[in-house]
Parts: sequence; structure tokens; C-alpha cells
Amino acid sequence: MKTIWKFPLGVADEQIIEMPRGAKVLAVQPQHDRVCVWAMVNPNAEKERRTFYIAGTGHLLPDESDRLRHVGTFQLHGGALVFHVFEVPL
Repeated sequence: MKTIWKFPLGVADEQIIEMPRGAKVLAVQPQHDRVCVWAMVNPNAEKERRTFYIAGTGHLLPDESDRLRHVGTFQLHGGALVFHVFEVPL
């Protein structure tokens, strides 16, 4: 059986989150001034480390940007800042 879990993100270029293996990212949004990723997970699955990359609009992307998979875009400070979240494939 699957469920939906929330995973907080920091506003940093690259970060690693432990998620159950096979988790499917559903959304990225701020909640109470904290950016979160929501994913559909099997809570009994073994954990794996997943790497996410956050880039602001107009910021440079890493050299491997062609490999990145876009998982969502979010805004902070009333839309003054816009960020794009990518997952680095395993």
C-alpha cells in the first residue's frame, strides 16, 4: 500500500533527501515558509538517497543540466523569487 509523505527542502543548490525506494515526486510548494516535496511512497520500502538541485530563474545550471528532471517550480516572497527544482537521476 502507498501513501503520501512530505519532505522539507532547504533553498540550496544541491541537496540529498532519503526517501523510500521508488518514491514518485508529486509536487513542490512552500508550506508555512518552508519549501517541501510531496511524494507517493511505499512506507515499507528500503530508503534510498535522492539528489535534488534548486536553481533560481536566471541562475546558471550545472554542466549535467541535460540529465536533470524538472519536478516543480515554486515562488517565495509573494512571487519576488522563483525557483525550479530538478532531480538528478540515479
